[in-house]
Amino acid sequence: MKTFLRVLKWAGIVLLASVAALAIFVSVTWNKDWDVPAPNLHASTDPALIARGEYLVYGPAHCVECHVSKLAEYDRFYETGTPPAMSGGYKFLIGPLGTLYSKNITPDPETGIGRYTDPQIARILRHGVRPDNKASIPQLMPFSEMSDEDIIAILSFLRAQQPVRNVPPQNEWTLFGKVMRSVVPAAKPKMDGRPPKTSPTGQEASVARGQYLDRAVADCSGCHTPFNEMTGAPTGPRLSGGIPMEPFLRAGVDRDLWFKPPNITPRPGSALRKFPDRATFIARFKNGGRQYPGSPMPWEGLARLTNEDIGSLYEYLMTQPPAGEITPTDPRVKH
Repeated sequence: MKTFLRVLKWAGIVLLASVAALAIFVSVTWNKDWDVPAPNLHASTDPALIARGEYLVYGPAHCVECHVSKLAEYDRFYETGTPPAMSGGYKFLIGPLGTLYSKNITPDPETGIGRYTDPQIARILRHGVRPDNKASIPQLMPFSEMSDEDIIAILSFLRAQQPVRNVPPQNEWTLFGKVMRSVVPAAKPKMDGRPPKTSPTGQEASVARGQYLDRAVADCSGCHTPFNEMTGAPTGPRLSGGIPMEPFLRAGVDRDLWFKPPNITPRPGSALRKFPDRATFIARFKNGGRQYPGSPMPWEGLARLTNEDIGSLYEYLMTQPPAGEITPTDPRVKH
């Protein structure tokens, strides 16, 4: 009995020491500084570059979807054509990890990106490191392989907006969220990208352009690939179907019906196979519209893509290894 109590005592001591060590480690590392050089990229006043940035921000990169204060502003934009102020504040619930709020990306000098240099903003986009050297959330910003010319185009457009003063709430990380930020690779700055100087041309549909749009701009695989919710690590083949996602809270949307991003590999029975050719695929994006109000798919932004860019995505997806399961007719799942 004495031996058992002695073992129990030492086990308790080891456990307490481990918990204390973890607490110290998390307190030091969850919001640590990162020494990541800023790309030497600068905004331009060239109207053509500003227009290119507008296309990316409102179209394939769909930045406007998150950087508004309310979802209704995003919807009004695509209904009326009047751009919303991307002054941030949209609330994202990320389960046990906490709550995030989008940031003000208008050029306001006190509350927006007017406080920052062009290279600092480029570093946020490409590496997920903020001007204060803290890590952002790179898993939601798949721009580590975006070309220099497209980063410059986005910078140019953002600088050309009207400044709007707005201070979004600070992100709220739970204790578990802080632990995850300390230990999982997905919470670290993105440093393994190999961004090109220029992007593949969008003047005609091509596999190279489609791959670039997926991996460096639109992040199709970010939703359509299964991943571990806690670590962000993939748990299955790319584009073979994602995990259920919370619905966008539009009027009348059932919050208990989540959306499972479908399989978009060329496997028979996948969502991609519903489209027998490139023209049908393009028509779905340009004319099909949003079929489920709560769907997190940015249909409105993707409808702004050129026919060549949508066609490029189709050609690229058709070259991917077939994988995953048959896609159900209804993407909604009970949560």
